[in-house]
Amino acid sequence: MSILVYIEHADGAVKKSSLEAVSYGKALSDKLGGGDVIAVALGAIAEGELSKAGTAGASKVLHVNDDKLTAGIIQAHAEAVAQVYAQVGAKTLVLAKSSLGDAVAARLAVKLNAGLVSNVVDLPDTSSGYQVKRSIYTGKAFAETTVSTDHKILAVKKNAVDLKTDGADAPVEAVNLSISDASFATNITSTDKATGEILLPEADIVVSGGRGLKGPENWGMIEGLAKELGAATGCSKPVSDIGWRPHHEHVGQTGVKVAPTLYVAVGISGAIQHLAGVNSSKYIVVINKDPEAPFFKAADYGIVGDAFEVLPKLTEAIKAIK
Repeated sequence: MSILVYIEHADGAVKKSSLEAVSYGKALSDKLGGGDVIAVALGAIAEGELSKAGTAGASKVLHVNDDKLTAGIIQAHAEAVAQVYAQVGAKTLVLAKSSLGDAVAARLAVKLNAGLVSNVVDLPDTSSGYQVKRSIYTGKAFAETTVSTDHKILAVKKNAVDLKTDGADAPVEAVNLSISDASFATNITSTDKATGEILLPEADIVVSGGRGLKGPENWGMIEGLAKELGAATGCSKPVSDIGWRPHHEHVGQTGVKVAPTLYVAVGISGAIQHLAGVNSSKYIVVINKDPEAPFFKAADYGIVGDAFEVLPKLTEAIKAIK
């Protein structure tokens, strides 16, 4: 039985989280006895970029190359994916958990009469029924969710599964769909995007600073370390509130939730709201001169020291290694 994977792209590249969803789909297919893992992409994107989904485990990519779908209009994406899902005869849809993915998955659950599980962190247990492990309470606990419907939608949490890259490029097939005008009723008048070499939501490494930096004039230390690591920069809520950094860099429960491989927190005490936005990171490094800072309890590695002494030495050490 085929598994369909909905993949997202931005700025001409398939998102890493979507490639992780493809790898999850391949692992699920292998566990269930094999079958095609088919990826579907919507909107304008180069065929050569889409073929990379094969390295993550897709057997082929279906491309609905309609410029009207590039903007990510939710209703149109849901209708398009539903049509492709029916065409390939799939029983399971896999996608990455994201702002767009969540909205599309909810609509597809209704259209397909499918059971939806979000924040998936592991392959289903099929020894007795169909149970899926998911992250809850902002990563503080896990729940086992039973799915009893014939059709299933699994939204995979970012960085929760290993990305496989040992496959071959997949063939890309063009697909023409008839999407109703009603699905394009939403009119996007303008789009404002955060600028920078690496965007925070998709970054594999993030370096964030807090009030311990003492002022915006010292942010060059954060940016210098981030440049050497190939990282995006972030900040705590108080820093964005007082105007040291723009709000789109605010990391936390009420800001941008991140799940990088490495999160470096400099001069951030570790309030609950901040931790809720970063606790999906694989590794957390905390640099703070206060040994009692709450963030150290959540850290994989910690440095007790003055950021103004530690950061320059750390940046120079990384330069030397490179």
